[in-house]
Amino acid sequence: MTEERLYELIQEKEKRVSLAMPATMRKVYVWMTLALAITGFTAWMVADTGLWFSIASNRMLFWGMIITELGLVFGISAGINKLSMPVATLLFALYSIINGAILSSIFIIYDIGSIASVFFIAAGMFAAMGVMGMVIKTDLSKFGNILLMGVVGLIIASLVNVFLLKSGMMSLIVSWIGVAIFAGLTMYDTQRIKKMLAAADDTGDTTQKIALLGALSLYLDFINMFIYLLRIFGGSRD
Repeated sequence: MTEERLYELIQEKEKRVSLAMPATMRKVYVWMTLALAITGFTAWMVADTGLWFSIASNRMLFWGMIITELGLVFGISAGINKLSMPVATLLFALYSIINGAILSSIFIIYDIGSIASVFFIAAGMFAAMGVMGMVIKTDLSKFGNILLMGVVGLIIASLVNVFLLKSGMMSLIVSWIGVAIFAGLTMYDTQRIKKMLAAADDTGDTTQKIALLGALSLYLDFINMFIYLLRIFGGSRD
């Protein structure tokens, strides 16, 4: 193969990637939005029909749902290469439904108006962080482990506060830190997904799986940011 032909092939590949990447990135946000819609609808239905009280009163069912959620997240993430796209998509949808059932408690605890207001605040913050992640030139990969360690710290601090301290001030501090961490993770994940899609060879099955995993990551970032903001700004039902 001549040097000129090799250069032409490289140029053709770069052109295909540059044309395909924006479309695939849009698919990430489409899948994420659909998952959020499924979660929101499920949460509202479970709360409206009173099923939440049945879930909350049955510890085995509640913890079974939590464990199933974790299993689905780790299963999709670790087994994505072995799963077909239809199966991976179905598992993502199932996770969205189970998560919606668990999150239905927010409609019991918080006023519907404050839920809507906080949702738009979270959406605005998420969009801003996503844009920054897309355009920023600084490599954010070095912050990935720090942010993940922050998530672990959040979980530990939350458990300590729930079972030992039971402090409203501590809960507020943890919530603000949670917002900051998941805002950072939104930037980090957006840049990471963009790089992975740009490095993919085409828009085939492997690239679609990268997009699905990206949608799952951003879905989790948004949900957690929304929950922490709701704890800060949400008004309880009278």
